[in-house]
Parts: sequence; structure tokens; C-alpha cells
Amino acid sequence: MTSLTTATRRWGTGLIALAAGLGMALTAAPASAETINVDYDVNGVTQIEKTGSSITLGPAVMHSRVEDDGSFTGDMELPGTRTEFKVIGFIPVTADVNFTPTGPTTGQLTRVGRQRTLASTSSYYVRLSNIKASVFPLFAGQNCRTVDPVVIPANTPEGEFFDIAAGGRLVGEYSIGDFQNCGLNTWLINLLVPGGGNTVELNLTNGRIAN
Repeated sequence: MTSLTTATRRWGTGLIALAAGLGMALTAAPASAETINVDYDVNGVTQIEKTGSSITLGPAVMHSRVEDDGSFTGDMELPGTRTEFKVIGFIPVTADVNFTPTGPTTGQLTRVGRQRTLASTSSYYVRLSNIKASVFPLFAGQNCRTVDPVVIPANTPEGEFFDIAAGGRLVGEYSIGDFQNCGLNTWLINLLVPGGGNTVELNLTNGRIAN
């Protein structure tokens, strides 16, 4: 087995743990490599403050690239999901929710002693469809989405760490802006959904070297 390259050696114990846990030969990486490609399984949840609703995020896979200076870039397609909340306390509203990425997740791994933390930012258009109030459809069409992308920060919580091999937990808070192209129900959706104080929690697990 060949020795570790200079680039991978900088990641120290994190990469050694990844290689051991996965049984993969990181030592076979070419000497010129400066990027480590790692895939993570992702599951999470976001809480919408204004509606009091919970939206499941994932399961998904994040294809990430880590540079030897700690720069982090990830690509993640979130599957569509469905949410439910109540208007004026008793009218159930359901809707399909899709998150359309506007670009890659970007971030930075920072050393804290022998550990690391991750600070990242993602950007998505939030799309709503198949909206129903009780059993009655609210015709919003297929192009009902936020006017501007929703910017979602997700960082390692204080007191926790991010391991390039094992992954870690990321949390954040964000705002949702106004929606457009929702037909006659645009005003209603903008009354019910947009606002701040929304939270997100993502769990990145099962890190594995990717080609």
C-alpha cells in the first residue's frame, strides 16, 4: 500500500478513521490530488415558525468536495415531501413542498484543537403544489414558489464537532420570503407562510470516499 499523499495527510486522524472504517485505500490517491470527494447520507427536519409545521428533509445524499484548505462544497438534491398545518387553529392545510437548489452548498471546515467544525450555506427556491384546505383544493398551479431563493445556513452546533469520516449534525435558522405565481391564492400563501425564525437540522452520516 502506498503512503498517504501530502494533501490527504493534512486531514490527519479524520481521514485515517474514514479509510479504516470504510476499508478503502486512500493511499492510492495520486500525488497531485488536492480535493477529497466524500458522499454523506443526509436526513433532517425544518420547522416553519409561522405555520408551526414540520417538514422532513431527506433521505438524500450530499456529494461533497473538501479542499486541503478546508473549503467545503456539496451538491444535494432534496426529495419532495408533504407538510400539514392548521389555519386559525382548526382548518387543516396540506401541501407538497419541493426544494430546488440554486447552486452548491458552500462552507468551511475550521480546526478547533484536534477537532473540526463546519459552517455551510445552501440556497433553495421553495415550491408549493397540491395545496388543500381540509378536502378542498387551493389551485396554486405548478409554478408557485418563493420570489427569491431561501438562504439556509447550517453549522456545527456549539460544543459539537464535524468529522470528515463520520459526518455530524448541522443546525441553523433562516427566513422565508414572499411567494409568486400561486394564482388567486398567492395572497393567502403570503399571509400564512413567509417569515423568520424557521429552524433546520441536518444529520450527515456514513461518510464514504467517492470517485
